Parts: sequence; C-alpha cells; structure tokens
Amino acid sequence: METQQPDSTPSVQPEDAFSLGAEKTGNLSKFSPTNTSNSQSQWQQTLKQVVSILDQLPTYLGSFIDNNKQAILSIVFILSALITVKILVAVLDAVNGVPLLAPIFEIIGIFYAIWFTIRYLLKSESRKELSLKVSAFKQQLLG
Repeated sequence: METQQPDSTPSVQPEDAFSLGAEKTGNLSKFSPTNTSNSQSQWQQTLKQVVSILDQLPTYLGSFIDNNKQAILSIVFILSALITVKILVAVLDAVNGVPLLAPIFEIIGIFYAIWFTIRYLLKSESRKELSLKVSAFKQQLLG
C-alpha cells in the first residue's frame, strides 16, 4: 500500500489573494469614500487648470505672433519657397518621364534662343530697344 504524502505548497484561497496580507500586517489602508471624493476634487482642479490655460491660449498666441512677426514671416517665406521648389522639381521629373516631350522642349528652346539672338542682339538699335524694355520692366516692378 502506498500512502499519499501531504502537499507541501500552501493553498491560496481567492479571498487571500486579494487581501495582500492586510490582516497579517495591518499596514494597508482600505479605500474610503473620502479618498475617492478627494481624488475627484483633484481631477476637477486639474480640469479647471487645463480649461483656464486653453481659454488664455488665443491671447498667448496673439502676443507671441505680435512679438515675433518678422521671424514668423521669414520662416513662412522660406518654407513656401522650399515647397515651391519641391513641386517644381516633381513637375519637371514628370515631364521628363514622358517620351519625346523633353527633346521637343529642347528643340523649342533652341529655336527661341536663335530667334532672340537675331531679334535683339545682332543690331545696335535692337539692343537699345531691349535695354529700354528691361528698364521699363524694372521700373514697373520696383516702383
């Protein structure tokens, strides 16, 4: 006959697993209604602070923009220039991807350069006319 030996591992009851030894040590405090109301009041105070900050956000942003208007405009202009260059490069890559379109544009450019040279650069009076047109254009742009 065989005899069964008692199990050496302590058995844990579900009640014991959640008590965390409060009965043994007596150090753990249980939640009371005052702790939950205190927690709720802390949340309400935090919420009030967040709401007050969000209420004052437009005035903070307005004063920041007024104080740094030149720097903000410079950054906006630089970013818009970068975006424009990226878009231009993308369009040129798309045009270069179309067969026969790039060589046609090259031929058009060569013919325009020949026409411009013949029209404005060969004769003295046509160079003076070009100079007057350029100075009038500058005057329109600069005021």
